[in-house]
Amino acid sequence: MAGHDFFTEPDLPRPDVSPETARAVAAEHFGVEGTVEEVGSHQERNFVVDAPSGRFLLKVANPAFSDEELDAQVRGMLHLSTTAPEVSVPRPRLGGEGGYVVRFGVDGTVLRARLLSFVPGFPLIDSPHLAPAVVGRLGALAGRVASGLADFRHPGLDRITQWDIRNARRVCETLMPSMTDRGRAGAVRDAVEASCDRLDALSARLRVQAIHGDITDDNVVCDRERNGRPFPSGVIDFGDTGLGWTVGELATTCASVLHHAPERPLALLAAVRAFHRIVPLTDAEIAALWPAIVARSAVLVVSGVHQGRVDPTNAYALRRQEHEWRAFEAATSLPAEVAHAALRDALEPRDTPKRPGRPAPARGPAGTPLLPTVTEAGMTVLDLSAGSEVLREGTWLDGDAERRIAGRMLAAASTATSRASAVICRYGEARLTRTRVHDDRAPTTVALGTEVFCAPGTPVAAPFAGIARQDGPGSVVLRGDGADLRLTGIRLTGVPGGRLAEGDPLGEVAAHPLPAAEPGAAVGSLFVQLCTIRDVEPPAFVTAETAGAWREVCPDPSPLLGLDCAAPGEPTSRNVLDLRRTALAGVQEHYYDDPPRIERGWRQHLSDLDGRTYLDMVNNVASIGHAHPRLTAAAGRQWDLLNTNSRFNYRAVADFARRLADLLPDPLDTVFLVNSGSEAVDLALRLAQTFTRRQDVVCVAEAYHGWTMGSDAISTSVADNPNALATRPPWVHTVLAPNTFRGRFRGEDAGARYVEDARRVIGEAVRSGRPPAAFVCEALYGNAGGVPLPDGYLRGVYEAVREAGGLCVADEVQVGYGRLGHHFWGFEQQGVTPDIVTIAKAMGNGHPLGAVITRRDVAEEFSANGYFFSSAGGSPVSCAVGMTVLDVIEDEGLQENAVTTGGHLRRRLEKLATDHPIIGAVHGMGLYLGVELVRDRDTLEPATEETAAICERMLELGVIVQPTGDHLNVLKIKPPLCLTAESADFFADTLARTLRDGW
Repeated sequence: MAGHDFFTEPDLPRPDVSPETARAVAAEHFGVEGTVEEVGSHQERNFVVDAPSGRFLLKVANPAFSDEELDAQVRGMLHLSTTAPEVSVPRPRLGGEGGYVVRFGVDGTVLRARLLSFVPGFPLIDSPHLAPAVVGRLGALAGRVASGLADFRHPGLDRITQWDIRNARRVCETLMPSMTDRGRAGAVRDAVEASCDRLDALSARLRVQAIHGDITDDNVVCDRERNGRPFPSGVIDFGDTGLGWTVGELATTCASVLHHAPERPLALLAAVRAFHRIVPLTDAEIAALWPAIVARSAVLVVSGVHQGRVDPTNAYALRRQEHEWRAFEAATSLPAEVAHAALRDALEPRDTPKRPGRPAPARGPAGTPLLPTVTEAGMTVLDLSAGSEVLREGTWLDGDAERRIAGRMLAAASTATSRASAVICRYGEARLTRTRVHDDRAPTTVALGTEVFCAPGTPVAAPFAGIARQDGPGSVVLRGDGADLRLTGIRLTGVPGGRLAEGDPLGEVAAHPLPAAEPGAAVGSLFVQLCTIRDVEPPAFVTAETAGAWREVCPDPSPLLGLDCAAPGEPTSRNVLDLRRTALAGVQEHYYDDPPRIERGWRQHLSDLDGRTYLDMVNNVASIGHAHPRLTAAAGRQWDLLNTNSRFNYRAVADFARRLADLLPDPLDTVFLVNSGSEAVDLALRLAQTFTRRQDVVCVAEAYHGWTMGSDAISTSVADNPNALATRPPWVHTVLAPNTFRGRFRGEDAGARYVEDARRVIGEAVRSGRPPAAFVCEALYGNAGGVPLPDGYLRGVYEAVREAGGLCVADEVQVGYGRLGHHFWGFEQQGVTPDIVTIAKAMGNGHPLGAVITRRDVAEEFSANGYFFSSAGGSPVSCAVGMTVLDVIEDEGLQENAVTTGGHLRRRLEKLATDHPIIGAVHGMGLYLGVELVRDRDTLEPATEETAAICERMLELGVIVQPTGDHLNVLKIKPPLCLTAESADFFADTLARTLRDGW
């Protein structure tokens, strides 16, 4: 062996070298003179040298390391620069003696140094958040390095280091005396023993090659992508280069990822998949990966503590100790069998078929069920999924919802029959009752067992032979030949520790009284769970991310009850997205790169198939909130009575039209009911064109009005149509976007100058013989992100339009209906009255409903074109929906809520803007706000890519928000009007965290 043997010299304090000495070495031996600054290292000394000729890193090796080891590191860099040229690596500089390694003396000790080119970039170690894409690129980088070094040979690679995972057991044994925390020491010892036992059994099948050995968040340098995310591009510090397991290279990288999101250990799967695409792992390597990750994290813990003892001034080693402990806790939070299942499922190795999970142990010939009396009487399956019909009006947010619902079902069953009955919850189901609102972490919703609600005292029998033991209050474990049966909610009646035959009495279901709201009621609940891993207490519920792996070791126990009640297989979010792509036109877009499957809404919240609940900050369509019970009842009641078209004479259409007209100022008194905002705008154009006997229309740049032929013709947003400006028909005249933040005119006189521009366009149209029939504009610049129009803008432009004989159309589809808080209609904020108003979205709370409201003379003139008809616009159901929405807005004070909650949210966002330069402006009012993100507050360069990435990160943290504006750099904030201050704070806190920690 040519290299260092750690076990003969485990204490490796850094050599005592000052910056002054380092400066002299760089100058004398490498001819580089400059300023010197020390940077951290575990066992060596590193100095950055800034010289006129460039930036360098002087590495002073620990004297324990041999010349051949140092040469192997240098040659490895050079080799990798050829075999993996896409990876930035340091380039060694020849010293005065003609070699890459030079010698110098300090206090009688001969030390060796190398001067390397400085690889620019920044590390990931201090990044609180690593996006999945970044984790994947980190794994890909490790894969490229492993592939590039696979054929590298050098005698200096043959060394025994503490970082070689093959030595993990001995390293921990050697350094364990440094750990004074007995609890932590015991946890590390147990984890290392179990992991190394697994690795020893696999070691003969694991590939060995030259590896870097330290491709971690500390030794990978990054550039910035356009979206602001780190892009791992280079590798530094080849000090741990040596022979090692190929899978050890990946395990080292994965272990460094864990402390960034310790609550989500499987977040590292992105790195594993990326590595596997470059260096395909064998089945043995997949089996070894998690034990290797645990072993690596354990070595980091004990080595960090030990290094702090032998080198107490080493701040670099000391400040990483808690990172390393968090990584160890994350690595050991999953049993190896569960982690292996997750890895196997993620990679689907080429050399073995994918194996199913192990089945539940078979019952004996007699087939004794766990609950004999219940099985005989029969059970009712309780659906608690996101699509459950028994979960209504937000009842799933009640902390005791499951027991309340089951209790009512049992009570109903007892009155209908004299036979005993029970309610059973399904295995593997993501229970919506386990969701959490305003939470940045995915909830543990997926059941790893079944739960039976039945009468207290119901006898429990052993469904198979085994040894029963008490496992805490109300908990019993029956240890069988193939698995442990864990029961929670039981009173043990047998003798603990005794062997039971199948069918022997085991205990009885314990009583759990219902809350005082249902006095006198009592129900027992028994949670039934199987686990094929000995001496592991699995969780009752897990996140959807880990559920597939956990199910392999916690199989369905419902056959022990005499039935099969596993949750039915549902298409995943990805399945639904794939089906959507095959059936829907590609242009019918969807939110997010990898969208969740949303299946339920309640007030300002949306829930997905996995039971994750998100805060909805974009659904202005759901103006009064999702699934409002009054609206549900009104629509259902009207459907039960009548639904037809508005040519029939029924009261609802008259009442609703009158109520809408009364909401508008005189002379706006005549209503057309339609199906959508696009249809409303299209009809408004036809009204104006018919009344004025003209065709031309003036509209505003950067605006969106709809998808019909007419509404699309006046939609000028390049975000919705990149060719919008070049493809407008000749009858459309566009005025400048009156955006005082980033438009052509800014400052105090901006409003007047935008009015002047509009007057110019209108005047040119008149002089060319094409006077406008109408001017169409949102009263608040909605598509641009809620940018208010300059004071007096509409008044000035309306005057010019009317002077030219045209009509003024206020598009209130997005901004009307109380959303602005201080005004029910957006045009009120400008102190004007339009000739035509278009509304939709908020009118129907998601039901297809829109309206055009105008003067009687304008409406009468339209009759010259023939009749008007809209199938669903004025139907009885549509009218019932529309009336109920207005009732709720009034009765629940939602317009006032837009003032108070919207004002509170705006103040929070403005405070964020003072702390984060990326926020260029906060636009809007009420509950129509926009946060405009810029790369530079002076140039106002739009932060388009950053905005998209921020929205993706916000989704991970439980908030749904989307970009808007022509540059797609504005967070559009237009939630249901029932948004609470708590929800507003959660949004602001989540945005603050994202801007602080990265995206």
